[in-house]
Amino acid sequence: MLNFFLEADLMPFHFSVLALILLSMAETFGNYIGLRPSSFLKRISPEWLINSPLLQVKFSKVLIFVFLLLNFSFAGYFLQLTIFASKQMFAPWYYVVLPAFIIGIFFTVFMIHCLDQVIKPKITENKVNLLGRLATVSSGNARPGFSAQARVRDEFGQLHYVQVEPEFGELEFQSQIILIRFRKSHYIAKKISICNDLFSADQF
Repeated sequence: MLNFFLEADLMPFHFSVLALILLSMAETFGNYIGLRPSSFLKRISPEWLINSPLLQVKFSKVLIFVFLLLNFSFAGYFLQLTIFASKQMFAPWYYVVLPAFIIGIFFTVFMIHCLDQVIKPKITENKVNLLGRLATVSSGNARPGFSAQARVRDEFGQLHYVQVEPEFGELEFQSQIILIRFRKSHYIAKKISICNDLFSADQF
């Protein structure tokens, strides 16, 4: 067993495993003290590499490097042990490094693609300010304590469906309202009178 670890033609793959272990330990401890190696690597990496389409994934980019080290060492060991099984000797390391690196890149890309497909994207909720905007009650009637659904467009023309309640009275189906205040789960709305000059034909 000791001869295996001291075999010169396996050293590139031993170093790859050692780098994998050290990187994992440094990343784990660095997460607690705020000095993660991945943050340092990100600062020194060229812009074209950071913006590469291959690196636009939904998980930590340090995993890509971990996958590469893992696949490179596994491919190198596999190739060398296959050669040893047929010839009873290891091939010189410089003959095996390039094929192992190519195989490692292939499996790394495959693993990135598979992992990126199964991880759900982070949903960022952008709070849109709809206060003061006109809306239309689109489902049922709303009374104090009983909300109804209304549709409203934001400043970019995006359609939103929100729950609305009146302060008093009732908001009938298809009535025009204005959103005046927001509570935890719904908007407080005020009905706009049909005779309001806002909807007068003389204004157009």
